[in-house]
Amino acid sequence: MQKRWKILKADQEKVIALQDALKVNQTICKILVQRGFDSFEKAKNYFRPQLSQLLDPWLMKDMDKAVNRILLAKSKGEKILVYGDYDVDGTTSVASMYQFLKGLYKNVDFYIPHRYREGYGISKTGIDYAKENNFSLIISLDCGIKSSGLISYAQLLGIDFIVCDHHLPDNELPPAIAILNPKQKDCEYPYKELCGCGVGFKLMTAIAETLGLPEESYLCYLDLLATAIAADIVPMTGENRVMAYFGLQRVNKNPCNGIKALMQLAGVQKEMFITNLVFIIAPRVNAAGRMDDARKAVQLFIEKDCVKALEFAEMLHIDNTERRTADTTITEEALALIEENAEMANRKSTVVYQEHWHKGVVGIVASRLIETYYRPTIVLTRSGEVAAGSARSVPGFNLYEAIHACKEHLLGYGGHFAAAGMTLLPENIEAFTNKFEQVVSETIHQDSLIPEIVIDAEVTFNELTLSFYNIIHQMEPYGPENLRPVFVVKNVMDSGNTKLVKDQHIRFCLKQNNCSFKGIGFNMAEKFSLIENKLPLDVVFTLEENDWNGQKSLQLKVIDFRLTES
Repeated sequence: MQKRWKILKADQEKVIALQDALKVNQTICKILVQRGFDSFEKAKNYFRPQLSQLLDPWLMKDMDKAVNRILLAKSKGEKILVYGDYDVDGTTSVASMYQFLKGLYKNVDFYIPHRYREGYGISKTGIDYAKENNFSLIISLDCGIKSSGLISYAQLLGIDFIVCDHHLPDNELPPAIAILNPKQKDCEYPYKELCGCGVGFKLMTAIAETLGLPEESYLCYLDLLATAIAADIVPMTGENRVMAYFGLQRVNKNPCNGIKALMQLAGVQKEMFITNLVFIIAPRVNAAGRMDDARKAVQLFIEKDCVKALEFAEMLHIDNTERRTADTTITEEALALIEENAEMANRKSTVVYQEHWHKGVVGIVASRLIETYYRPTIVLTRSGEVAAGSARSVPGFNLYEAIHACKEHLLGYGGHFAAAGMTLLPENIEAFTNKFEQVVSETIHQDSLIPEIVIDAEVTFNELTLSFYNIIHQMEPYGPENLRPVFVVKNVMDSGNTKLVKDQHIRFCLKQNNCSFKGIGFNMAEKFSLIENKLPLDVVFTLEENDWNGQKSLQLKVIDFRLTES
């Protein structure tokens, strides 16, 4: 697939000034300036995160109300229900808050809604459960901000709500005792990009300060918080980066039994990074809710017995294996549907539907299809009497607005710029598909249909030293708005030893002047003919350290390459 390359620029005066201050490679200074770290002090705080950089939790609107209501419940012996969503952010939030409160007070339990029986967020079933079991206070985590009607219903039943959420609020806020959400218009909390678990962490911090508890009473949940930050794809900036940094330390030194068990099943023996949390831990946790019941994910995280934790981890592992099988099978079927239909293959959008597809993986499949057909994509399946599905966008295209323009064909829909969900009658699928294609065709920019690779800087091979890599390595943890640096090297030659591996991947051996580098390019076999031309190449890559038999060396992880323009 053809890709656009975009090389970022930086203010050269600021770059030179920062290089004078830091005394490091100019390319690294360029990247720092691009990311807003254009002074010695900013760079120091970036490279040396400190827990003291975390903000005062009392700056968050309603924090005093939330703390007072929880302590009132404790003093009166009320039952508290900790309620959270079924994804990684929700289950880690619940596991953290439940354990924290349980350490102070015994009348606490937790509740995770079933994805298919109850749906996303607060459910009537969950509120009725609380009423039937005499809970008078519900603390919702990673959900609740859009549940005005249901929280009003709970109010009528004599149940108070404290909402801890990070999703964008509607104009109408729910009638909760307290709403902790930095995205509220009148909330002065300076950092707006916390995940749900991060908001819960702030509440635990405030309670601990009020009761004079040691910092470890809430810092012990940083491993779960780092997992939530990684999985929820929130910006890796500000507080998120500080919490992820120290959370990763805990993951590597003393993780909870649940994370330890998942690492053991995955065969992890090396240091864990954010990417490991994203690709090893998060899918197994999410699979519980996708394929079955996410309650066992919380049970995994709170389990104190190592043997029992491993049993729960094995359940999640099985769920994830089933998820991967369903994901692969459905993706293959969906690609076949597109390839067999010339009209569908040439559209600017994708809408595919089969009754038997598993509802829990249609969002993943939509993302997979975009890897082949780079365009706004919707995957639908049967759910009872209706069709339901998930949509994914390409960067720069507002998916929610496009679906909104097709609302006459839908029973319901929701989402945001990049992802959405919808329900509709099966007999309306064809009309919806045609309308969606019309809207996308009329509104999408042609460039949005071509993947863009954002490149931080052009380098030469002789710059890529171990000391250069060590500084890049200190930019971890990576994530949105602090991505792993991407480089381009121009006018390099194949040394003659580049070869295909397993008919899919390319093992590169490249040279520039007197400097040589090895690298790997996954799933690039179709471009191997460019190398056989023996012409100069431009190569886009990230820099990695390869540890083989105790010998460490740098290698390129190639993202894309093309012939050098003459």
